[in-house]
Amino acid sequence: MKKIVIHSEYIKLDQFLKLSECVPTGGMAKALLQEQAIKVNGEIEERRGRKLYPGDQIEVEGAGSFEVEAKA
Repeated sequence: MKKIVIHSEYIKLDQFLKLSECVPTGGMAKALLQEQAIKVNGEIEERRGRKLYPGDQIEVEGAGSFEVEAKA
């Protein structure tokens, strides 16, 4: 599982997908959410504006598993 460090209280799912290099643009994040299964903490998520907080675990079909981590 890859750790993705954020520098704020939360990150939106579409921004997270770009930061984790699952997609190169926000538009592609929207398409990915419509086409593939993305799970947040084990539940399928389709909202690109979903707020992710440190400790949240994200699974992206075809890209792997990630965990949000706060900057120390």
